Amino acid sequence: MNNLANLQAQRNQFQLFPFHMVTASPWPMFISFSLLILTMGSVVYIQGYASPFGDSGISLVLLGFISTALCLALWLRDVVTEGTFLGDHTIPVQKGLSLGMVFFIITEVFFFISIFWALFHSSLSPDVALGGQWPPVGIESINPFELPLLNTILLLTSGATVTYSHHAVINKNRAGAISGLILTVVLATVFTICQGIEYYNAPFAISDGVYGSTFYLSTGFHGIHVIVGTIMLAVSLGRMIQYHFTNTHHVGYESSILYWHFVDVVWLFLFVSVYWYGGLIQRLIPYWFYMNIPSLENNFVYCIMYTCIIYMSSITCILFLLIFLLLVLSYLHY
Repeated sequence: MNNLANLQAQRNQFQLFPFHMVTASPWPMFISFSLLILTMGSVVYIQGYASPFGDSGISLVLLGFISTALCLALWLRDVVTEGTFLGDHTIPVQKGLSLGMVFFIITEVFFFISIFWALFHSSLSPDVALGGQWPPVGIESINPFELPLLNTILLLTSGATVTYSHHAVINKNRAGAISGLILTVVLATVFTICQGIEYYNAPFAISDGVYGSTFYLSTGFHGIHVIVGTIMLAVSLGRMIQYHFTNTHHVGYESSILYWHFVDVVWLFLFVSVYWYGGLIQRLIPYWFYMNIPSLENNFVYCIMYTCIIYMSSITCILFLLIFLLLVLSYLHY
């Protein structure tokens, strides 16, 4: 009788479905409180109020940031333990995680669409306050063929190296996978450093009207995504060195790769619309036309060239969007 009861108890330990029943975790609640502290500290710091620590709120910001990062790291540790060592991430769970990452990136796409909407709303029909032109009067735009072009090359190269690393994982080439991923993390770090140098030497600030606001909002949020993607790839590199991945089970790594390709595509949109469109008209047209044409704004040739640049930018953005959709479809098919 006791043996039958023990057998029944052992059978009850096995579930009849392939999905992971997540146990209770304290990290969502802790992260909520950490984000609350981070938000309150940011408001106190921006408004210049006095914090409970006697400073301008920077202590609350640091406390909220450190606690949020710590909770995320501990939560990630639990997820890695469940998927790598406990075997809770079955094939249906892996498909669900991959689909969740795709949906998350779709929400990020709409987030950046709102930023581009604000940019083109102000740039395609600049009002009198902007001087009737874009960039506005008094704003010296950044040359798109200096640091922005270098950053574009860095990100495109990192996309190629991370793709090489992914194929190396599939083909059981451990050395190639690790070397490709190391090179990707290095390129991403160099990109972030170059972006910081660009911010430091920029001839305008975020307070310089709608141009400064849209520039720093779009490139700043993209920079945050680059930092997050770099951390994800660095974590994947550490897990790869620890033999956490196989050629058939590397969902976390694939999610990081898909996120990184999304970051690459967003940067191409930024380069075309913010740097190229925002700086090319100001730099090229004056050199070619301004010295010879007294009334540039009312000239027919200028209008034709302006319209061609806008259509070229739109076609380029559409092509980049199609490339990204093809990448997503090929990833889902695989």
